[in-house]
Amino acid sequence: MAARAIQRLGPQLAKAALASRTFHCSHVDQGGGKWRVKQGFPVNPSMYGPLTDLPDWSFADGRPAPPMKRQLQRKEKNKEFARRVVQLSAEIDHGMEKWKAKQRQQEEMEKEKQVNRLQPKGNICSRASK
Repeated sequence: MAARAIQRLGPQLAKAALASRTFHCSHVDQGGGKWRVKQGFPVNPSMYGPLTDLPDWSFADGRPAPPMKRQLQRKEKNKEFARRVVQLSAEIDHGMEKWKAKQRQQEEMEKEKQVNRLQPKGNICSRASK
């Protein structure tokens, strides 16, 4: 029964989709996202900040509250992200050092080729004047 309804409405939906300029399948932007980015805030207010990172409450005697589950997950995610950044930075530094060493080696080989190439015999000036 549903298949018949789809068959009947299929062409009409296609016409409506072509005729309507507002028909789209993209995600909806978060309200005020552009303004938040201009002001230096995250697009999503739940990404980071005092409301997300600080505890919701503390004990009356001043002791901090135990960390919440999501707070621990964010902290672990941030640690993993920092670890990955350090690893990639070290890989880039290592690659740059290898590249510089290879460049130096090629320059030395070019100099060695110039030093070891065959030298012309005799006086070049006297040959040119004849």
